Amino acid sequence: MDSIVQFENVGLRYGTGAETLSDISFTLLPGRFYFLTGTSGAGKTSLLKLLFLAQRPSRGLIKLFDTDAVTLPREQLPDLRRRIGVVFQDFRLVQHLSAFDNVALPLRVAGMAEDELQEPVTEMLDWVGIGARASARPATLSGGEQQRVAIARAVVARPDILVADEPTGNVDPDMALRLLQLFEGLNKLGTTVVVATHDLHLQGRVRDAQVMRLDKGRLSGPVTAQPALAVGRAL
Repeated sequence: MDSIVQFENVGLRYGTGAETLSDISFTLLPGRFYFLTGTSGAGKTSLLKLLFLAQRPSRGLIKLFDTDAVTLPREQLPDLRRRIGVVFQDFRLVQHLSAFDNVALPLRVAGMAEDELQEPVTEMLDWVGIGARASARPATLSGGEQQRVAIARAVVARPDILVADEPTGNVDPDMALRLLQLFEGLNKLGTTVVVATHDLHLQGRVRDAQVMRLDKGRLSGPVTAQPALAVGRAL
């Protein structure tokens, strides 16, 4: 099976300091589910930034969809980015827009006509269980509701890859499990899912998930996740 993402000997350095990431090599296959784990400060967010093209590496090769993303002219990067959905740790919702308009934003940016927006956006809000709050602005939503809006926005354009940075970090265990089930549902539709988390209890809850571990900027894996019962208490 051809890879959808390929990293070869990638390094990332901010300024003149030591490398934040060193010799990162891995491949991601289409339609698979991956966890990216590691302690705080291990470099998970930096690696995700490289993955969704918010940052260029200091060295090495990154290929997405058989395209060299390192040498690609900047004006061509948006075409690749539109194939990647991102759920940020801090949500990054547009505060003056309703939940509906936040979710519709990627479709509008892509040029979808207004009369075609209603169905996919409403369907996605219903899918994440927040259809009744479509007209609400982010400030009136709970943290879990904002997270679900952020997820809906990330997946409404049916991306080839979904990248989620600590998506369960601000919700209770029950909501964390519900969000994980949403990611599983998207994965079953064919999207490659990458979830960064420090929560070991999430691993093993997705059948056939692969785990990549970061430690001090170096990567091991992907390896098959252990069954949920093997990692301790239930979520």
